[in-house]
Amino acid sequence: MSHSPATHHGHGHAAPTPGRWRVLVLLCLAQFMVILDVTIANVALPSIGEDLALSRATLPWVISAYTLVFGGFLLLGGRLADLIGRRTTFAWGLTLFTAASLACGLATNGTTLLAARLAQGAGAALLSPAALSIITTTFHGAERNRALGVWAAIGGTGSAVGVLLGGALTSGPGWEWAFLINVPIGAAVLAATFALVNPGPNHTNPGTHPGTDPHTERHNTPRPDWPGAILMTAMTASLIFGLVNAGSAGWGAPTTLVPLALGATLVAAFIAVERRARDPLVPIPVLTRRNVVAGNLAMLTGAGLLIAAFFLASLYLQAVAHYSAMKTGLTFLPVALGMIVAVHLCSHLLPKLGWRPIATAGMVVAAGGFFWLSRLSGGGDVLIGFVVAAAGLACMFVVATTSAMHDVDHREAGLLSGLVNTNHELGASLGIAFVAAVAGGSVETGAVAISGYENAFLACAIVSLIAAVASPVLLPAGKPSSDGPVFAH
Repeated sequence: MSHSPATHHGHGHAAPTPGRWRVLVLLCLAQFMVILDVTIANVALPSIGEDLALSRATLPWVISAYTLVFGGFLLLGGRLADLIGRRTTFAWGLTLFTAASLACGLATNGTTLLAARLAQGAGAALLSPAALSIITTTFHGAERNRALGVWAAIGGTGSAVGVLLGGALTSGPGWEWAFLINVPIGAAVLAATFALVNPGPNHTNPGTHPGTDPHTERHNTPRPDWPGAILMTAMTASLIFGLVNAGSAGWGAPTTLVPLALGATLVAAFIAVERRARDPLVPIPVLTRRNVVAGNLAMLTGAGLLIAAFFLASLYLQAVAHYSAMKTGLTFLPVALGMIVAVHLCSHLLPKLGWRPIATAGMVVAAGGFFWLSRLSGGGDVLIGFVVAAAGLACMFVVATTSAMHDVDHREAGLLSGLVNTNHELGASLGIAFVAAVAGGSVETGAVAISGYENAFLACAIVSLIAAVASPVLLPAGKPSSDGPVFAH
């Protein structure tokens, strides 16, 4: 997750918290499970679809159900951490996530699995922002920067380990263990949480808003924006459902048009509710800032294309190329390593070149990788195209986080960090729905048609080129400040 590295006022000479590094390991382990569950299910997807006899319309929801609720309730989870306490929110989220993981592993039909994945997403939305909040109040000064750097690195390593672990578990004891592995880890982390993490203040949190009087803070305790969270999730679900249905029923079918129209209506309702809410999930004035809007659009695009590529490539390699789950996981390892290299390279070039050149170059590179993937029937190698595309998209992640968080007021750092990561999860859901609609019957479990995959990858190439052209127009012309670390999801 992205976060402002600046030190809060009043914390410059704070006494170090005993056992703080053990707390960091604990929180990062929980976050690691959350990130892991996005990619680990991708590799297991063909086996899940075959065992549970999932239809083409249902298959994408195994991924989207998790990322959708995670993204939809992420901002609300951050508000609840302020309202009822960080440790309490983290513990409830971890408990729900662990129990839902058990339900996923024991699922015997698609309905049970999807319901459990929804619950997993809700648990992740509670524990993730609470964990980040605990880190920012446990560490101070230079130590906070190091701790947040470790936290940010979890995103890349979680994705890399996810594809490997998903392949190993699916090929070995079975896809169920891609979820069951969370149960003993979650239980151990939960037990250690009460022993190591300070309960902290529940209602009065002077450190949340630097320079704010504690008594004023007590009278301005944030209220959870339930209507906003529900509307955000509902509008995204409607749009995704319409897109997924378009692949099977056609773009003119009522089952496509009605959900899309409902989604558009809910967007207007969400804006209206947020304008009137006392503590809105997304204050409307925030959405008028160019760097915030551009950064979040960049994250939505980058995450959507990357997770969609994992989704398509996982199905293609196992259904068409007949790779085992383990071989698929190993194939994806260079992709994750290439992204890590690209993130570091772009982080160093960004302060020198600025947002526009990095974003444009990254999306042109991504378009080239996707175009290569669109030539599968001509002997195109999946690994080469995927590594190139993912490296280009990694640059977009760096641009997204630094743009959206540029010169942010400390009091808004949590909100904007949550907004960026919300768009990461929503982008993942929308990306999968988009390519599933374009690929059509090719993503059916057991299908061997290549044309649908080629069309979907070509669509990703076109979207990448559109993003490359739009980046110089939408993104700010300047450069991010070079002081402090650059965080990428």
